Amino acid sequence: MAQKIELGLDTFGDVTFDAAGELLPQPQVLRNVVAEAVLADQVGLDFFGIGEHHRRDFAVSAPEVVLAAIAGQTRGIRLGSAVTVLSSDDPVRVFQRFSTLDAVSNGRAEVILGRGSFTESFPLFGLELDQYELLFEEKLNLFTELLKEKPVTWAGETRGALNNQSVYPPTASGSLRTWIGVGGSPQSVVRAAHYGLPLMLAVIGGSPLAFEPLVALYHRALAQFEKPTQPIGEHSPGYVAATDAQAREEMWPHYAAMQERIGRERGWGPVSRERFEHDAGPDGALFVGSPETVATKIAAVAKGLGLSRFDLKYSLGTLAHKKLMTSIELYGTQVAPLVREQLA
Repeated sequence: MAQKIELGLDTFGDVTFDAAGELLPQPQVLRNVVAEAVLADQVGLDFFGIGEHHRRDFAVSAPEVVLAAIAGQTRGIRLGSAVTVLSSDDPVRVFQRFSTLDAVSNGRAEVILGRGSFTESFPLFGLELDQYELLFEEKLNLFTELLKEKPVTWAGETRGALNNQSVYPPTASGSLRTWIGVGGSPQSVVRAAHYGLPLMLAVIGGSPLAFEPLVALYHRALAQFEKPTQPIGEHSPGYVAATDAQAREEMWPHYAAMQERIGRERGWGPVSRERFEHDAGPDGALFVGSPETVATKIAAVAKGLGLSRFDLKYSLGTLAHKKLMTSIELYGTQVAPLVREQLA
């Protein structure tokens, strides 16, 4: 039986270089993201996701606004977050923003909820990091009540209670597709299963197939909670060019600079070219190379993990918009057909 898979793209609106090697202003980066999404729609991709950040090196702090602009210029592609940091937001407002996006896009909205790997939103919105776990657990609990699109009665420690209150606008279909984004935490996997929500694996290091035990745990937990089978997706960085050598040479300096910049904040050592080459190989988390190489790797991981969707995080630090557009075109016109052929 053929394995069906959706193929999407994710971006954080990374601030990129212009032709002269200077950083573009964030407003131009936002306009470029819209153009990238329009191209993704034109080449037939299934999903375009935008992540939320609140820092100088990423331009998107309000993904739903950018997605609404994209909705007005596209017709078929689904639009969503990658991810929405629910812990530092209000679940009611998140639902309202995405149900509104669903309306203006004619039913194409979805949301990926997560705790986020960056924490700058917590002090920005006056939240304490020592409530990291409680904030996400309570707000996810409320959000799943809102997904029922019925009057909600709810109380918790981290926001005011709701007493038989309705939230508007509802979605036309009565269902907003909602994923839980997770890294490598078994607790997060079980939480997604508890709520019966689809699982999006953020695989940014190591071997994607090393996540198979978490996939197995997810299936077991769904069964134990008596929840129906749900889709599993993967989000991983990558870049497509005409040849493997070209893709790696074009990606490497920008990827290395981004990893070093973030690594200084988190205490990581510098990434080596040797490590990059390993991660770009068949067993690594980077999907970089020619269309044939990237398609073969996606198909192998899709089979190994039973994926229903794969999202390529195509924006890579300062790598220029023009090169990203070429990568998107190759991903849609060459990689996607090859993946589907290999899964047929």
